[in-house]
Amino acid sequence: MQIHLIAVGNKMPDWVQQGYSEYAKRLPRECELILKEIAPDKRRSGDTARITRDEGERMIAALPARSHIVTLDIPGKPWTTENLSQSLKRWLGNGQPVALMVGGPEGLSQQVKDMAQESWSLSPLTFPHPLVRVVVAEQIYRAWSLLNNHPYHR
Repeated sequence: MQIHLIAVGNKMPDWVQQGYSEYAKRLPRECELILKEIAPDKRRSGDTARITRDEGERMIAALPARSHIVTLDIPGKPWTTENLSQSLKRWLGNGQPVALMVGGPEGLSQQVKDMAQESWSLSPLTFPHPLVRVVVAEQIYRAWSLLNNHPYHR
């Protein structure tokens, strides 16, 4: 199974690329984490609805066929590590690719939200989008390690 982290934003600082890569490379092939960066639109005052819609369309175009779509959104459901590991177990059992959707500064388009089967809230706090990539990669690895009795989780 592949987990696609589809995120608005590119040209990330080195620490983001290094942090994300560190956890992504630890995952086995049967739980591969793949980053798909969506170039953000230029921000102009008063144009946020169009920007969010356009970014959402590009995110949807990047979806693998028959994906199980999970949005990362503040109003989503907060998951513990155990909840995430059970979701990961379910995703692995379904055999579909999973798409974790992370919007830009204005969030996710309504179209992306409407397509989602699940919505996950990392926190009620707003995180910088580069940091979300690292946190998600680490949490996916942690959930995998919990499922596989790997000592990392302890």
